[in-house]
Amino acid sequence: MSKELLGALDVLETEKGIQKSVVIDALEAALVSAYKRNYDQAQNVEVQFDQKKGDIHVFAVKKVVDQVYDSRLEVGLDDALAISKGYEIGDDIKFEVTPKNFGRIAAQTAKQVILQRVREAERNIIYDQYSQYENEIITGEVERQDSRFVYVSLGKVEAVMGHQDQMPNETYRIHDRIKVYVTRVENATKGPQVFVSRTNADLLKRLFEQEVPEIFDGTVEIMAIAREAGDRAKVAVRSNNPDIDPVGTSVGPRGQRVQTIVNELGGENMDIVEWTDDEAKFIANALNPAEVLDVIFDPNNERACQVIVPDYQLSLAIGKRGQNARLAAKLTGYKIDIKSESEASAIMEADQTADAQPAADDDAPIATDDTAADTSVDDAPVTEDAPVSDEVADDATDVAANDDDATDSAASESTTDDSSSAE
Repeated sequence: MSKELLGALDVLETEKGIQKSVVIDALEAALVSAYKRNYDQAQNVEVQFDQKKGDIHVFAVKKVVDQVYDSRLEVGLDDALAISKGYEIGDDIKFEVTPKNFGRIAAQTAKQVILQRVREAERNIIYDQYSQYENEIITGEVERQDSRFVYVSLGKVEAVMGHQDQMPNETYRIHDRIKVYVTRVENATKGPQVFVSRTNADLLKRLFEQEVPEIFDGTVEIMAIAREAGDRAKVAVRSNNPDIDPVGTSVGPRGQRVQTIVNELGGENMDIVEWTDDEAKFIANALNPAEVLDVIFDPNNERACQVIVPDYQLSLAIGKRGQNARLAAKLTGYKIDIKSESEASAIMEADQTADAQPAADDDAPIATDDTAADTSVDDAPVTEDAPVSDEVADDATDVAANDDDATDSAASESTTDDSSSAE
């Protein structure tokens, strides 16, 4: 048995990467438990495994005392000195108590414990291996799918991809090879659990790093990503080298680099814009492909602004179902209110008209008593009780007489006309 056991330990270390010392520690602990259980022994025992020969030895550990009360745990000083003159009170002495049939019993009892330790060691190895891939991209193969997850084989471990991490425009079939982003790795009781995603924005960043060497080495840097997985994404890039165009480098010759990423993501549209410290210019770039005439920041809200675009490009700036404006706001971190040029002009004119209106009557200055006293009599209204001069009275009489003569003349002419009409 000893040779077979040593061979098995070598196989475990070679094929599964489990160190021999880990299994031996588990084996010794299991043999101690097996000895106490099968031989009804409560004394302190130790098990030693000879790694060269594969032999197993069981020792009872007893303490040297003057007077022995429990022979299973203690040994007298005289008996200890008979073994060796160097023993003193308080020393521990090991007595071998290996039973003849202990090998068979130990093998049966320790089997499950050893397997458990082996499984734990395997889980730790897998966890250590895949925890290094956290926040990285890895290629896996679709194994199966149920109502909760899509299960992706990553080699030694099976990763899970939830509904929120699945692309809405993709259908996953068994044996499909896909690139996934490892969001987190957990060391659960049933083994390492790896969670992956196809919708995470960092998946896009890792794909650009794979396809664009300038992004991988840091010459071109991805500053922000706004993504609606499976439909459209906006990526803001900047160059740390003034001689390199960040947008052109990311797109690649004839769009080959970005097209590879689009194909990997099932046709997801990609807008690559230049990032700049000028926030107004960056907002205008983020609304690409729409043309921006002006960006007006809200004085009452430092993260809000109004964007003016030509009338014929209003719908382009907003995008289908507001997608372009929504992604631009997510990319820049600003709340963006888009107005057409004519609408903005109308609002401006209305504001100017409101500012030009005169002050209300209630705000007019009220004359003082001195001012009222200076008012001329001729301007004062005439009432019935006011005295009237003789000249004014005569003029009024003449006007009245003239009015009477005019009335009689008009009546006479009217009578003549009626007579002529009758004839």
